[in-house]
Amino acid sequence: MTIEWGWFPDHADEMARLTADHLATAVPAVLLGLLIALPLAVLAHRVRPLRGFVLGASNILYTIPSLAFFVLLLPVTGLTRTTAIVGLTAYTLVVLVRNTVEGLDAVPAKAREASQAMGTRPLRTLLTVELPLALPVIMAGVRVATVMSISLVSVASYIGYGGLGQLFTDGFQRNYPTPVIAGVALTLLLALVADALLVTVQWLCTPWLRGTSRQRTSLRRKAA
Repeated sequence: MTIEWGWFPDHADEMARLTADHLATAVPAVLLGLLIALPLAVLAHRVRPLRGFVLGASNILYTIPSLAFFVLLLPVTGLTRTTAIVGLTAYTLVVLVRNTVEGLDAVPAKAREASQAMGTRPLRTLLTVELPLALPVIMAGVRVATVMSISLVSVASYIGYGGLGQLFTDGFQRNYPTPVIAGVALTLLLALVADALLVTVQWLCTPWLRGTSRQRTSLRRKAA
């Protein structure tokens, strides 16, 4: 396999355009998935008989092959970016719903009871106590869903909205490995950068965990 390094500067504009196109499909899918997953997960957490149905439905969506999913959506959403976004959104639910439910389950009952004892309404308790405490588990799901979406966008190249996946198609059709390698490298880079950004967001949104970590470190040093 020979890489033609001169191909990269000659196609810098195309790679930048396809990278932006890739993000324009992956990012809305994760955000839309999060908007759908949060109320579904709260419902599954509050109404226990519905938990199996909600988690099972998200699992079933994930079992549908991605290419077949896009083809099934074509009569409804047409040959548009919406088809790719809707398909990817459905795949994010399997991770986002489960992680949010597990995060809410892990909230200490005493924290919830203390909030209720102070006369806080259930919705306020959810927004100010339960979801913040569940945030680390929820963010873990968001990170997985984001990396997964960035990876799966390439499949949408079959309907013309695959972002960097167009480089794979171009390379395979011409038996020319350089665009394929460029597409793989940029997809990996996008996933790594997105994951690093989400780790930073989680770090900024959970200052109490940093305090706990410092306290634990201090206690360990004192114990030593």
